[in-house]
Amino acid sequence: MAIFRARDVQQLTDVELLEQMGKLRMELVRHYGKVSAGGATENPGHIRELRRTIARIMTEQNRRGTA
Repeated sequence: MAIFRARDVQQLTDVELLEQMGKLRMELVRHYGKVSAGGATENPGHIRELRRTIARIMTEQNRRGTA
């Protein structure tokens, strides 16, 4: 999944923001599931980037008033 920067998030439509939020949350759940099962992720920093991207999307939704 692509990691979005603030400028990228601002250019997305409301529908695209919702779609990306769902995809990112599912990917985060998969990573957390792998870690909780005792496995190691390929890139531990990817979890952090996913969380930050989700926060960026939520911030943009709040700014627009669509959350």
